[in-house]
Amino acid sequence: MKQSTPKPIRCAIYTRKSTEENLSLEFNSLDAQRESGEAYIQSQAPEGWICLPDDYSDGGFSGGNMERPALKRLLADIEAGRVDCVVVYKVDRLSRSLIDFAKIIETFNRHGVTFVSVTQQFNTATSAGRLMLNLLFTFAQFEREIVSERTRDKIAAARRKGKWSGGAPLLGFDIVTERTGSRLVTNLAEAEEVRRAYALYLEKGSLIPTVQALAAEGITTKKWITKEGKPRGGVPIDKTRLHMLLCNVIYLGKIRHHEEVYEGEHQAIIDERTWKKVQAQLQQNAVTGGAKCRNLYGATLRGLLYCGSCKTKMTHHYTLKRNVRYRYYVCERAQKRGWDTCATKTIPAREIESFVLNEIRAVGSNPEVCNATIERLREGVQASLKDLKAERGRLMQRSRRDNTALPKATNPDHLADLNERMAADTKRLQEINDEIARLEGAVPTSDQVIATLADFDAVWAALSPREQSDLIQLLVQRVEYDGPASAIDITYHPHALQLLQDEVGKRTTEAAA
Repeated sequence: MKQSTPKPIRCAIYTRKSTEENLSLEFNSLDAQRESGEAYIQSQAPEGWICLPDDYSDGGFSGGNMERPALKRLLADIEAGRVDCVVVYKVDRLSRSLIDFAKIIETFNRHGVTFVSVTQQFNTATSAGRLMLNLLFTFAQFEREIVSERTRDKIAAARRKGKWSGGAPLLGFDIVTERTGSRLVTNLAEAEEVRRAYALYLEKGSLIPTVQALAAEGITTKKWITKEGKPRGGVPIDKTRLHMLLCNVIYLGKIRHHEEVYEGEHQAIIDERTWKKVQAQLQQNAVTGGAKCRNLYGATLRGLLYCGSCKTKMTHHYTLKRNVRYRYYVCERAQKRGWDTCATKTIPAREIESFVLNEIRAVGSNPEVCNATIERLREGVQASLKDLKAERGRLMQRSRRDNTALPKATNPDHLADLNERMAADTKRLQEINDEIARLEGAVPTSDQVIATLADFDAVWAALSPREQSDLIQLLVQRVEYDGPASAIDITYHPHALQLLQDEVGKRTTEAAA
């Protein structure tokens, strides 16, 4: 029976020597490395191995980087599909940097090229060779982490000394590079613009008017040129950029590292008195720092109310007339694009808030409303369960694929991504299982609802306006108001009545105590 001829495996031999010493000899180290490679390829001839005549020799080049002409030619030929296997005398001939080695092997794997070390019996065509490669990748990842730690330590030490440790140029400063490092030097013209921004904020009292005033005066972000010669910056200062400018201790002559602030080597642009006044104004404007806490006027449907005509949110506003505050909700589309773009437009806040509150009361006082609400809750729970179970199925399927792919992964970045994704998927699966368990017992009976809502008015009256708003946020998922149809649709959270039952129980206990 005639045996089939094995598929030819085109082998390239790569050789390297760090110094040029003795390279002029008739038979030097590079020749010895190539001879060993040729002998090994010859031993594998029955398997179809063929030695390519191309000379990939780097004489006088360090293995600590990839700036080597022969190596570049080899990688280019691999990209072009002219090489099936790379043979070296020792692994360190290819690279002495584990990070570079990992990059080179990634290129090999991407193009289906195997790698052989003659003296170390290292061959990625075998399982033992791939095991060794994974070990090397592990050390490469360790080396990267060590380098990162050293870099972070170096930055921290520089910051403690008040030195500039890098980053994008800031308005008000130029970066001067010296032999000992970079430092900040005041740009006098831009420094005046920074001082103007601080003064305008103190004058206007809030961010948006200040942004508008800066735009009117033509003050923009820092203009600078990258190392590649590309222009950057010079864009209008928006609310976020202004807030960062007003909070940056750089302008006070200091340097921040995490939560610590150190005296900087550079000169201050803003004096201490102005800085403190600006920070006090920022803190006062923030009130308590959160949208939930800034709900000063009891807008119980804030973030919950949507326009039935435009399907966009309706935001809470108020106006003062003769010392009387009138509150209302406005469609965001109508507010931004004009009143003629929305049929619903606006609704008095007290009117729709009272309606929603009465609907909640009606759930406990009217059996028909109670049963209809429970049925809608049940439908919502079933829809949520369906989505969660579908997501759980997708995650479990991906987890099985990742577990299969993990032992075969060779690229360190791919390994890290796999491990990170698997950890995140495991956490999410646990969250999904917990949520499914909660939802499966979330729908109460009509008797439970009526008993829970029996004391609703007493509980509601005992709450402060902010606590009332918090309770509505717990119970209600969405309220949709359709102005032309005079219709209001309320969607409750699946756990709404359980949350309300807990709240009633807590308030009853407090009252008894």
